[in-house]
Amino acid sequence: MRKLLLASAAMLGATSGLAYAQLAAPHPNQGKLISPWAGGNATNNNNNASGIANEPNVYAPNTVAVPTPGTVVIRLNGRVQVDAEGIWTSADKVIVPATATTPASVFKVNPVNFTSYMRLYPGVDGMAANGLRYGASVELRQNFGAPVTSTTTFTASSPSTYSSSETVFVRRAFTYLATDQAGLIRMGTTDGVIGLFDNCTFTNQCWDGGIGTFNGGMMQAEAPTAGVAVPYAWLSQAGSEYSNTKIVYLSPQFFGFDFGVQYAPNMSNSFSNGTGAGAGSGLNFPANCTQAGPACASLSSGNDATRWLNQVAVGARYQGDFGAVKFGAFGVYETAGKESGPFVAASSLTLPARRVAGVGGLKYDNLNFGNVAAYASFAGFTVSADWIGGALNGQLQMRPQGGASESAVVTGVTYRLGPWTMGASYAQVDSQGDARLTGISQRHETEYAFGGTYNIAPGMFLVGEYMYTQRHQGGFDFVSNTVSIPTGGAATAAGRDAKGQGLMFAMAMNW
Repeated sequence: MRKLLLASAAMLGATSGLAYAQLAAPHPNQGKLISPWAGGNATNNNNNASGIANEPNVYAPNTVAVPTPGTVVIRLNGRVQVDAEGIWTSADKVIVPATATTPASVFKVNPVNFTSYMRLYPGVDGMAANGLRYGASVELRQNFGAPVTSTTTFTASSPSTYSSSETVFVRRAFTYLATDQAGLIRMGTTDGVIGLFDNCTFTNQCWDGGIGTFNGGMMQAEAPTAGVAVPYAWLSQAGSEYSNTKIVYLSPQFFGFDFGVQYAPNMSNSFSNGTGAGAGSGLNFPANCTQAGPACASLSSGNDATRWLNQVAVGARYQGDFGAVKFGAFGVYETAGKESGPFVAASSLTLPARRVAGVGGLKYDNLNFGNVAAYASFAGFTVSADWIGGALNGQLQMRPQGGASESAVVTGVTYRLGPWTMGASYAQVDSQGDARLTGISQRHETEYAFGGTYNIAPGMFLVGEYMYTQRHQGGFDFVSNTVSIPTGGAATAAGRDAKGQGLMFAMAMNW
């Protein structure tokens, strides 16, 4: 009898364990969740009307959990990345001449760098009993403090002191509603039409495991910042595109086509109108927006020539299969107005002079540009190209009146074979550049990168990448951020180009 009871208990234990694994995994509120890895971090958890990830070459089908009627999916996705880089740039060495009281100083940076950062993506996706999908998502990022304890003595911080200066900030925060029949509406700090149409495929930024390539890669993040990084002009997944508050609509897909429209009233989050510090300090205006003044986020008239408002974008996208070939294309038109009033360029005048009505200065055109892109995938290869251009100057900045229009193209190829992903990208940006050189010279920038990723385990990626950048504008010194304009009006040869190259190895974990 005792043996029979023991055998029965063992069988019951095995059966309950099987049921527990298959039917009732530990509840996440208990602080633990056991499940297969599925898809990695979700910056944009629901970027189409159907609620199912359909971005080719980014997500495998049905790996992003979609709630069933009457349920919600609560997510805490995240990412931790560590890098080892060797970076060499034109700003690596600076000599400060001696003065009557101080000796000469030679500053030179070590080309070897180690870096690490984290991101968290909490969110919730729900579905009502009537089929309405709804939810919200947040992106939290690590912010980095200064490596010195004083901006006067520039004394290096201890590792503990430096670490305690790091903070966490909000990069995205939005809510959404969606149905199969009506489409998707997003509202909050969120991607616009361009960012939702392209998660990285059209701009060929998928091959490096999310390290960044041209959009926040090694030259933008780890190199000396004096003019080396080429601004990411194409806006897809760029902070300038998704960090202001807006409302966005995406239609359902019809025969592979979907459509989008967005509107944003200003360049920031209007909660900033109530902050305790702002640009109004010292201008006989309060430091926050207690009354109309230069510190208000929602100004429609003022004295900041570079402020745009009433941002509108409309676009259409197609994604489909032609036999073994996957194809996608989109086109977006975007425009924005500007402040009205006696504009004065903040960069050319002192603060008191900015308040004087009628003072001459640089003037700017409304934002007015287009973005078209396409890709084709076959037998593991994906070839893509993305062009943006028009009345634009750099990354979502207004073009100075009389300045050159922007024309920027990024193209490349990606190849996937099992756990391996390899790619190469090339980009060229032609724009006005520094507004002070309008009518004198224009800016020309190029960059290229190549490398690959190995998916060593679910969610874990090993990455190797090389990148090169070069920037040129006649009469502009990229290291000192100064211009040289002689009386005759032609640019002099006093300017210095910015050049940089780097080799990086990284390990990234997504969950």
